[in-house]
Amino acid sequence: MSNSPAGVVLGLALASLAANHVLAETPLKPLTLELIFTPDKDVRIDFSGSPLSNLEWLDNGTHFLQPTGNQETFETPLKTDAATGKSVPFFDGERMVAALASFPDCPEEKAQGLKPDEVGFSPDHAALAIHCVEDLYYYRLGSEEAVRLTHETGTEEIAEFSPDGESVAFVRDHNLHVVRVESQIETSLTQEGGPDLLFGKLDWVYQEEIYDRGNFQAYWWSPDSSRIAFLELDESEVQAFTVVDHLPTRLDLEVVRYPKAGDPNPKVRLGIVRPPDGEIVWVDTSEYRQADHLIVRVGWTPDSKRVVFLVQDREQTWLDINLADPDTGSVSTLAHETSPAFVDVDLSGAPHWLADGSFLWLSGRTGFHHLYHFGSDGALHRQLTDGEWEVRQLYGVDEENGYVYFSASKDSPIEDHLYRSHLDGSNLERLSQRSGNHSATFNSTFSLYLDTWSDIQTPTKVFLHRADGTELRVIDANEVGALEEYQLAKVEFLQVPTPDGFEMEAALIKPPDFDPSRKYPVLQYNYGGPHAPVVRNAWGGVRHMWFRFLAQEGYVVWMCDNRSASAKGVKPMWEAYQRLGEIELRDIEAGLAWLKQQPWVDASRIGIYGGSYGGFMAAFALTHSKSFRVGIAWAPVADWHLYDSIYTERFMRTPQNNAEGYEATSVIAAAADLHGAFLLMHGTMDDNVHLQNSLKLAHALQMAGKDFQLMLYPTSRHGLRQPTQRYHLYRLMTRFLRENL
Repeated sequence: MSNSPAGVVLGLALASLAANHVLAETPLKPLTLELIFTPDKDVRIDFSGSPLSNLEWLDNGTHFLQPTGNQETFETPLKTDAATGKSVPFFDGERMVAALASFPDCPEEKAQGLKPDEVGFSPDHAALAIHCVEDLYYYRLGSEEAVRLTHETGTEEIAEFSPDGESVAFVRDHNLHVVRVESQIETSLTQEGGPDLLFGKLDWVYQEEIYDRGNFQAYWWSPDSSRIAFLELDESEVQAFTVVDHLPTRLDLEVVRYPKAGDPNPKVRLGIVRPPDGEIVWVDTSEYRQADHLIVRVGWTPDSKRVVFLVQDREQTWLDINLADPDTGSVSTLAHETSPAFVDVDLSGAPHWLADGSFLWLSGRTGFHHLYHFGSDGALHRQLTDGEWEVRQLYGVDEENGYVYFSASKDSPIEDHLYRSHLDGSNLERLSQRSGNHSATFNSTFSLYLDTWSDIQTPTKVFLHRADGTELRVIDANEVGALEEYQLAKVEFLQVPTPDGFEMEAALIKPPDFDPSRKYPVLQYNYGGPHAPVVRNAWGGVRHMWFRFLAQEGYVVWMCDNRSASAKGVKPMWEAYQRLGEIELRDIEAGLAWLKQQPWVDASRIGIYGGSYGGFMAAFALTHSKSFRVGIAWAPVADWHLYDSIYTERFMRTPQNNAEGYEATSVIAAAADLHGAFLLMHGTMDDNVHLQNSLKLAHALQMAGKDFQLMLYPTSRHGLRQPTQRYHLYRLMTRFLRENL
């Protein structure tokens, strides 16, 4: 062959064609349950890869911190240059361990085995507050010595630096404390705390349903570090619920204050204190007492002159944005929000304050959440965004350049994209270009952002962008080569109209060797809860890998979001108000009506599966419909009387005000109407949807003479995290489908 450039090119082309021909003839490997779920790390393939997560910008705006540990162990993070990717350890972890181990009460093995939630950075990332054994320590990065901050008996919880880094607040024995770093002088800011009276710490229902799940912190430093606002939660009238670990010879009992629908909620007060030993000023919320009110957000204005707090009535039919004077506790209301049904603070969030004292806030008053600009007096200046789509997250405001950044569903209801507009709402532009799901993390100057992205076929990747959307480089490609080696069914997105014209988002996963002349059984995966879609153009993790395995086994997997779950604004959610389950099932059956028209669907072999709210919907469908041959429910709410007050009453009101709705939507009450094969599963230590739900349902089914299968997972909570048990669960569900569908 010629050695000329043309000959070389031709030779390379032929070689490439030959290689591709070989690859094309290499058969793709079949998926197995072992590959997806087995606890054996030598066999299991992580088809999601290991994408970088929890990246945190440093104040210089050019570097970010990259965690190197896992959920169990804290390790020294990397300081990464965003532009170049060059990384170095942020500090000398061995030096830190040695400094801590110089204290007898923090031996080396404990200092080396710190958990991520036991280590917190100061606001300037120059120091650490560390919880070791039962005390707090202060470590200045790069130093040779640590400082012991606390010496009292008891465990310090939810420690946080003051904004100036000179003090650390924490909760011990249900009281709020503060310690000065320089002097190590500790002061108790409250003294009356106990198991039934919490200061600065959230109870179960407040952390689960109002604030960040898993974060129990209920105090907030003022920006100037002079004061702390905090909640007092009085649990004395809240009913206790016992969660049992049945495995020890002598049972382990966890007694949790858990208000069920209609039960007394914790009584809440908002206090303000000036450390180290100031008097507590209690905010005057007397006008809300008749509403059995909830305090759903707390913060400060940027100038530290006012506490900002949001209040709702018990059934969350309205919301007030208030300001409190930290010296007197007097209150003024900036805005009052109402709706035809409920106001969901999770979708609105807290106000975002601007330099002139005005603020931006997300309101669903039109039926779709959009951005509004309010003056410092609460008067509405303008609506920034508008249309039959929703703003999903406000990332922040670059006041210097006049931009507001947010994610929204403007171009697709099944995707989150990044947008920006001018502060007056003009010049709306989309910054993210790839189809799929985008989540942004901006630096402090809004000059750069990290874009965490995936789509239904691609595991999560991370990119660096300029603020105008220009892509600068790939931070983490997270290549998963195994995806090219295995037989993976594709996901098809489509829309299905309901009889009244609402278009539901849907997705199909067909067998890789799909033959339209055949008849296939169908498994519908459903969640169905308010504003909680399952149809998303985003990577679906191990559950979606199981769906692809089922497709390989000859099943069609079907997902169709009922209107209240669709995340197409709040207006569709309102239609399910006070009758959870009914409109969801009506929409599910509208989706099935479309599906049954397809010539490749075996209409006599349709199943439904879901967990938590989806478990409720699976059980509800089998007791309120004859459309399904089988149903699988994990940890279902079997009757809304049994679930927590704040979530349930937002959508159902209290049982006292909606007795008919509770009765009509109860799976337990309808147990005698069960149709089809039913697999019921629950973790025995579920502290969220209690095992009581499944046991009461099992009893009702037995009393009605209904056959069903029940599987319990000892020690498991609401989510099944133990790998061996998770593998068991998916093998069980697969076998159940093979035998019954």
